[in-house]
Amino acid sequence: MEIVNNKYTIQGLDLLDVVSEFGSPLYVYDAAKISHQVENLKAAFPGMPLRIKFACKSLTNLSILKLIRANGAELDTVSIQEVRLGLKAGFKPEEILFTPNCVSFNEIKEAVALGVMINIDNISILEQFGHEYHNTVPVCVRLNPHIMAGGNKKISTGHVDSKFGISIFQLRHLHRVIQSNNINVIGLHMHSGSDILDAEVFLRGAEVLFEAAMEFPDLQFIDFGSGFKVAYREGDVTTDLQELGIQLSKAFKAFCKSYGRKLEIWFEPGKYLVSEAGYFLVRTNVIKTTPATVFVGVESGQNHLIRPMMYDAYHDMVNISNIDGTKRIYTVVGYICETDTFGLDRKLSEVHEGDIIAIKNAGAYGFMMASNYNSRFRPAEVLIIDGKAKLIRKRETMEDLFKNQVEIDI
Repeated sequence: MEIVNNKYTIQGLDLLDVVSEFGSPLYVYDAAKISHQVENLKAAFPGMPLRIKFACKSLTNLSILKLIRANGAELDTVSIQEVRLGLKAGFKPEEILFTPNCVSFNEIKEAVALGVMINIDNISILEQFGHEYHNTVPVCVRLNPHIMAGGNKKISTGHVDSKFGISIFQLRHLHRVIQSNNINVIGLHMHSGSDILDAEVFLRGAEVLFEAAMEFPDLQFIDFGSGFKVAYREGDVTTDLQELGIQLSKAFKAFCKSYGRKLEIWFEPGKYLVSEAGYFLVRTNVIKTTPATVFVGVESGQNHLIRPMMYDAYHDMVNISNIDGTKRIYTVVGYICETDTFGLDRKLSEVHEGDIIAIKNAGAYGFMMASNYNSRFRPAEVLIIDGKAKLIRKRETMEDLFKNQVEIDI
């Protein structure tokens, strides 16, 4: 999003015109930014056998998945439904990694039948997998490196108390299960969390994986997950991908030399690819002044963007209807019958009722975590691609709320 001729635009399109055409609240995605992020990650690992697996739980709209595929990335999925969405979007089964957590074994079997790569993160499921498939289906194993990453336990998945992955302290048991069931392990995986700034965190995790990998003779790839930090506010420090690429590539090449052959290096970015490409546009319903606060009450709430309330996430925002207005301090809140605050004490150009507020970094875990709480409709989604705004999901209606309800006589 940039200011052109005193208007907030994406690819030359005035966002106020986009709202006029498609209504609000509205999720808007910039295809050019997504493509740029994919290429930026590729450029950080030149000459490496790199495979990028988009963590589609962040944004599974079919048009976004097709865009990701067109840019040469593949897919990381966490549910059988995401697997099927990926296949519908045109990904080949061998391009899809299935990394579920605490699902039934029947879901694992369904994914095997679809031909995708299975990534198993607990010994119980691995034992069942061995009993069912023996050496006929290759598998990846997710390890928990016991590394606290990102500083926020809600988005850290590699700490000692995490439900994700098989503990590195269970490696002896893990190998017994693998050997006794003749399981063909061709990949090792870790994901330690989100918002990782320091390349050192990845390198510490890499050391854990490299050491463990020496006991797995048939590996074809090592998957380092993701967690790259993106900017949420002006001046934010982000992951230095170029530095990470230099250091991790060097360490990976040294490992492959010790291992005896070259392996592929995988990453699973979600937020990094789509977060900054997304904007959530909401209209101001009311300006409410109290003795302590001036509230901007908008036509949305935690039913559409739950990250601020769930994770204490910061999302920058601007008043795109009054670019040159006097800056004033507001608290931006939603219309849900809960405390649903988008932002406390934000400096915005003076806001009037009817103004459009653009909430940034809304491409990841925005629409995907939306709900019908308070029986509100989920918003529409628009993709701006090649200078044109295209509707990629319709706004819900009352018919959508009624669709799956079964009314009985009472």
